[in-house]
Amino acid sequence: MVCINCFHTDTKEELALVRRAVEGAGARCAASEHWAKGGEGALELADAVLDACKEEVNFRFLYPLEMKLRDRVELIAEVVYGADGVVWTPEAEAKSKQLEADPKFADYATMMVKTHLSLSHDPALKGVPEGWVLPIRDVLVYSGAKFLCPCAGAISLMPGTSSNPGFRRVDVDVKTGKVSGLF
Repeated sequence: MVCINCFHTDTKEELALVRRAVEGAGARCAASEHWAKGGEGALELADAVLDACKEEVNFRFLYPLEMKLRDRVELIAEVVYGADGVVWTPEAEAKSKQLEADPKFADYATMMVKTHLSLSHDPALKGVPEGWVLPIRDVLVYSGAKFLCPCAGAISLMPGTSSNPGFRRVDVDVKTGKVSGLF
C-alpha cells in the first residue's frame, strides 16, 4: 500500500505518474491530503487500506519457530540479505547456544540488528553485495517483546534518555511566545 502525500504544489501529471508507477509495480495506491484536511483528506487512503485488509494473503514465516537461533540467523543472512554465510564471535556463539538450550526462550522470534544502509552489515556496501559473510558479535534479549536480536557488525544502539534530558531546559514565555532552551 502506497500513500501519495499530495501537496498543493504537486501537479496532476506528477500524481498520475506516481500512481502509474506504483500500480505498475503491483501495489495499491491512494492519494491523501491529510496534512491539509485532516481525516477528511485521508478518506481515499482509509478506504484503500480497508480493501487491502480484506484480501487473502499468502503470508508465511521464513523459519519455523522451532528452528534453532543460529540456524535462523544463517537462513535470514542467506535468503534475505544474500550473504554467503554467518560468522559468530566466540562470545555471541556461546550466548546463542545458552539461549537455544533454555526452554524459556523457545517461543522468542528473531529480529536482526544491523545497519539499514546496506543489505550487509557494512553501510559502505551498496546495491546487492556479493561474496560477504555476516558477522554476529552479540545477541540481545528483549523479553517483553519476546525477541532474540543478533547484532551484526559495528552498530551503535540508541542510548536511553540521560538523567538530565534536554526537555527540562525548554520553556515558553506565555506573554511573548518566545521559546528558550532549544539550542
